Amino acid sequence: MVEINVCIGTSCHLNGSYNVVQTFQQLIEEYSLHEKIEFEAKFCMKECQNKGVSVSVDGVAYRIEPENAREFFLSTILCKMK
Repeated sequence: MVEINVCIGTSCHLNGSYNVVQTFQQLIEEYSLHEKIEFEAKFCMKECQNKGVSVSVDGVAYRIEPENAREFFLSTILCKMK
């Protein structure tokens, strides 16, 4: 099971976290990963000083831009499914 958290705190919300959440949900559906991914939106992940949206994958923190969410999911998360 891969654990994914996306920050939806104020800073990340203003940086496009809604779009990241929507993209990840769409890709989880598209690849039928409901049983393999634990996906949660979290309030403030304490990375507000950095640009982008905070995302945690199995405890590893990342900052991504909403326009790169699909690429990030495919290259970082989907590869863990294999």
